[in-house]
Amino acid sequence: METVTVRSSQWDRVTELTKLAQERNTDPLVWAMELSSSLNSAGISMPSTDVAELLVSHICWSNNVPNAWKLLEKALVFRIVPPLFVLALLSTRVIPARRSYPMAYRLYMELLKRYAFSLPSLINGPNYQKIMESINDTLHLSQIFELQGSESGMHVIEYVFAVVCQLLDASLDDEGLLELTAEKKSRWPVATQEMEISNRDGFAGKRVEHREGLCRMNTVQAIEIIGELFGDKLTSMILYLARRNMPTHWDSFMQHLHLLVSNSSALRNSKKISPEALVLLISKNRGVLSRECKTSSRKFLHAVMASGSFALSASRCDDASTSVLWLPIDLFLEDTMDGSKVAATSAADTLTGLVKALRAVNCTSWKNTFFGLWISALRLVNRERDPSEGPVPRLDTCLCLLLSITPLAITNIIKEEENDSSTSDQRTEATGKHRQALVSSLQQLHDYEGLLTPPLPAIPLANQAALKAMMFLSGISGGSEYFDGLRLNDMPVNCAGSLWHLIVEACIARNILDTSAYLWPGYVKGQCNQVPRNMSAPSPSWSSLMKGSPLTPPMVSVLVSTPASSLAEIEKIYEIAVNGPAEDKISAAAILCGASLARGWNIQEHTVLFITRLLSPSVPSDYSGSDSHLISYAPFLNVLIVGISSVDCIQILSLHGLVPQLVGALMPICEAFGSCPPNVSWTLMSEEITSHAVFSNAFTLLLTLWRFDQPPLEHVTRDVPVGSHLTPEYLLLVRNSQLAFSEDLLKDQSKSKQLSRVLSQLPREPIFMDSFPKLKCWYRQHQACIASPLSGLVPGTPVHQIVEALLNFMFRKINSAGQSLIPPTSSGSNSSGSGNEEISPHLKLPAWDILEAVPFVLNAALTACAHGTLSPRELATGLKHLADFLPASLATITSYFSAEVTRGIWKPASMNGTDWPSPAANLATVEQQVKKILADTGVDVPSLSVGGSSPAILPLPLAVLVSLTITYKLDRDTDRFLNLMGAAVSNLATSCPWPCMPVMAALWAQKVRRWSDFLVFSASRTVFHHSSDAVVQLLRVCFTATLGLGRSSIESNGGVGSLLGHGFGSHFSGGISAVAPGILYLRVHRAVRNVMFMSEEIVSLLMHFVRDIADSGVPAKDLEKLKKTRGDIRSLSSQKTDIGFPASCHVSLAAAMVRVKLAASLGASLVWITGGLSLVQSLLKETLPSWFISAHRSEPNGGVSEGMVARLRGYALAYLAVLCGTFCWGVDSSSPTSKWRPSMLGAHLDFLASALDGKISLGCNKATWRAYVSGFVSLIVGCTPSWLLEVDLQVLKRLSKGLKRCDEEVLALALLEASGVGAMGTAAEMIIEGSLNFAR
Repeated sequence: METVTVRSSQWDRVTELTKLAQERNTDPLVWAMELSSSLNSAGISMPSTDVAELLVSHICWSNNVPNAWKLLEKALVFRIVPPLFVLALLSTRVIPARRSYPMAYRLYMELLKRYAFSLPSLINGPNYQKIMESINDTLHLSQIFELQGSESGMHVIEYVFAVVCQLLDASLDDEGLLELTAEKKSRWPVATQEMEISNRDGFAGKRVEHREGLCRMNTVQAIEIIGELFGDKLTSMILYLARRNMPTHWDSFMQHLHLLVSNSSALRNSKKISPEALVLLISKNRGVLSRECKTSSRKFLHAVMASGSFALSASRCDDASTSVLWLPIDLFLEDTMDGSKVAATSAADTLTGLVKALRAVNCTSWKNTFFGLWISALRLVNRERDPSEGPVPRLDTCLCLLLSITPLAITNIIKEEENDSSTSDQRTEATGKHRQALVSSLQQLHDYEGLLTPPLPAIPLANQAALKAMMFLSGISGGSEYFDGLRLNDMPVNCAGSLWHLIVEACIARNILDTSAYLWPGYVKGQCNQVPRNMSAPSPSWSSLMKGSPLTPPMVSVLVSTPASSLAEIEKIYEIAVNGPAEDKISAAAILCGASLARGWNIQEHTVLFITRLLSPSVPSDYSGSDSHLISYAPFLNVLIVGISSVDCIQILSLHGLVPQLVGALMPICEAFGSCPPNVSWTLMSEEITSHAVFSNAFTLLLTLWRFDQPPLEHVTRDVPVGSHLTPEYLLLVRNSQLAFSEDLLKDQSKSKQLSRVLSQLPREPIFMDSFPKLKCWYRQHQACIASPLSGLVPGTPVHQIVEALLNFMFRKINSAGQSLIPPTSSGSNSSGSGNEEISPHLKLPAWDILEAVPFVLNAALTACAHGTLSPRELATGLKHLADFLPASLATITSYFSAEVTRGIWKPASMNGTDWPSPAANLATVEQQVKKILADTGVDVPSLSVGGSSPAILPLPLAVLVSLTITYKLDRDTDRFLNLMGAAVSNLATSCPWPCMPVMAALWAQKVRRWSDFLVFSASRTVFHHSSDAVVQLLRVCFTATLGLGRSSIESNGGVGSLLGHGFGSHFSGGISAVAPGILYLRVHRAVRNVMFMSEEIVSLLMHFVRDIADSGVPAKDLEKLKKTRGDIRSLSSQKTDIGFPASCHVSLAAAMVRVKLAASLGASLVWITGGLSLVQSLLKETLPSWFISAHRSEPNGGVSEGMVARLRGYALAYLAVLCGTFCWGVDSSSPTSKWRPSMLGAHLDFLASALDGKISLGCNKATWRAYVSGFVSLIVGCTPSWLLEVDLQVLKRLSKGLKRCDEEVLALALLEASGVGAMGTAAEMIIEGSLNFAR
């Protein structure tokens, strides 16, 4: 209480001193000194906010006289009062009264011009935090700007922004424009308040016009001060922070500003600034990275980044500089051609994220981005133009990627931009820009005719697309009806279509392009009058269907072989499949799975969705049976299942992201038909099918979808936890997660993508393995057989009886001789005899019961063969009988024998041509061809010769499987079963010791000669499975070829052409030749046993090739100049170039950096494709930190500056890390994997901050470390700034401080600028501290 009294008397003393000084006209200097002494004696800290309030209250408005203002000014000079707080107090009093007291407003603005720019003295002075808190309380900044937090730096930003807002709104109000704003008023107290003027401003008795003139001058000056605040280096940077972190308030400010610029007479009357100049000044208000800075590493990185992007614009589509940008797309598309992986998400969504990532990192326009995407997709099709035959996806999958997946990815991007726009005008502008970019990219494709020649199967559809444009220009209508009556002889001579026409039609079908494309130069080559007007008599067709024609057999045949041309046509078929008569439903199912699925690219995403929905038919309203309602749909479901079981169809479904949904649809079918005895049959297309047939087809497709062909060995030898993707539980988890994720996306329309739109039309209920007890039981038995030898067959049980029945059925001749294949210890009765009549009922059982007994049958048969009771031929024949009886048993056969191979307890089989088939006839040829394929890799191929007359050997179970597979004929009815088993046997042989796979390839090549090339290629991949050194050598060759550092003429060109060549098939025209290293790697990386070591090898190779790039990329005449750069790179700042290197070295250094970026792009692509999320996490969390911490031996000097090589290595690692992150997580939050980004990125940034703090000792070159940190942070800030909003703020502040200590002040500030609202206060203080030396 006593303290309060003392303080009160002190404030009274201040007031008394001020009044006396004013009355006596005391010199303000004397008054200030006396006041300062008095405050010091009282122990009051200065500058004092309390004194400021007293002085401002004294003036406003009872003492608004010149002497009082002079006293206030002197108090400011002596820092008795805080200037900004005084200005804040005055603004609340003077601005509303500016028309009544124009001179006071003028004096306020003079003080504002003097002190608003002296922010450094504020934050470096005493009472900084208290002053800013007082300003916040006075102006209510936190409430008005709706910001949380009490940081003083944040209040500085709020105050500076508040000043320009106050001046702007006051100026609008002065000219009567404030009412034209959207809010009709200001949030600041700027509205003029007329007061009684009693000679306070000296206007009593003077002309009112004088006062009005002064008011007009004040308005002009207020606008000029706004310009000065944006023109000043310091305050403009403060205002940029407001612009970046307070978008709503900034948008309002800009609306008010444009209103002022358009209508203000005061602005037009200003002699210091014009409307155009003011707009330009504010529009140029950008962050610190838009300004030049003195930090050499930033200048260097900026220059080489710019040079790399610039090189693209003038380059051809196949040269190295273009590959810097689009190489990852080529690799991704080529990798999707491998049918051995399960895609958990749509390829269109993955491609969307990849394209956005590359555009962000490479800072390219959308036109160049779309063009690069089209070129990559066209290159893929051209590589597969002449594919070799084999059980792998080929041309239909390629064309799906070009004409369905790629347009869908672009559609995603355009729709996202539309949804992200907040207003209709912004949405229209964003849509227009993206669509125009698409148009420009498609028009540019016309210049690349060499890539646009359609493959042979696509020529009729390409010609039809070209004719459609001719019809449009000639005014002919009729749509598909016209084509239906048009015969080949009726086609115009000049109506040759290309892939360009198919691409345009694919875009038009998805509403991202309109028919104005038909008017493009060169799009229509023929004359419109060449289009025939008289058509041949119409035949059964899609148009006749749409007119109501019934589905007759001729009609069905045509529709199966001709893809639908519109969504309406495919919807018509879907309606028939749902609601039509039984026969028409089956016909509709066949049509959906025909050409419309494989080559109906314009509507393919709808076709696969309709098929998936049809596999889960609803329960009929009148259904009352005890069995599953699915049984009554047997013929219909069978047609659908068989129709989508081809290799290309499965891959197309996978590309559209529907494998998890298909698995969810097939499991109930398998459960139902596998539980049904085969005593009910159905007639389908004059053939009889049973429940066993439907079950076998569905079960085989189910196993194919979850890549059952992966050998058991993979579960125990592959270090990365990828085994989960081989389980049905995993696919169900993905299915359920997709449904949940799609619901979230649909709630947030701004993120809705193709997959979410598809999933919204499918069953929404989650399903689990427990819902299918029979399937779960089989799967558990399957896992048990893999884990340990078979046991548990109890005599007399139903399973034992089925085992006996199956053995009698399979081995009739042996049984007739009285031999038993079941060991006595487990047999309760003799299996011999002629009791076929008694055995037959045991086989008329549900498929699940038979499958339960099959492993025991196989165990008995294999044991008998090993002991000589069964001959190999008899064993293969018996297994073929079993597979023919129940094709689904092939899965168990494959699983059992694969597991037995891994146990290694069976005597090898001698492939001598007597007991077992012999590969001797062409084994030597296979060896020569394998060596030719691997000729350019430098990998040694082990010899296939076995020496002397000894025949080749295989593990007994593998020999049995190979013998079984070669008993099959390749035909449409059995290829789905053979594809499942063949892939599994191939993978198993690959994992077995050399030369098992070449032996198998030689045997199969004798059986199916047209598969010979594919089989030899498969054998060549085995070399890499058995040797990690061979994999590393292959990686080395990939880098060499891509960078153009090889000796051969092909390798010396570099880029995509050298890495991926001209496709798999091209290597076999005229005989087998070397396969491109990229193709080889993309086909072998899934067989690498230890995936986690790959990131270490890729980093090591990247570092090696950076030196090679530096050695080969700098001319000899520049080496001496570059040697002078050794040591501290900042010593070069005196050179007259913008990056600190000698001018003659600029081009060479930029060219080297382009190749460094290419190497990093290749490395990042390989890391991402090889190991996905797990390997990227390992790279950032383990590999890179370990590399930086470890010491590295010095390398021999090749003549190039070690400092330059070290920095190039740092930048290469930075690009590698950022590209891996963007590929894996995406640049935004639309990808499901983006949820891992905050923790991974935060941990890595924490490592950087800790190392900069000195908490972690580094062993690498310091220049490499600094280049990495500056490059990594620069790329994040410049390309993916939204990532920083997910990272812990304290980590970012620590990192910023570390950067500042390393003379990277600009980058430190840029980091804070991009780190969101929470960091902008710290950023403001860093700006104001004055230690930064920015240049305008």
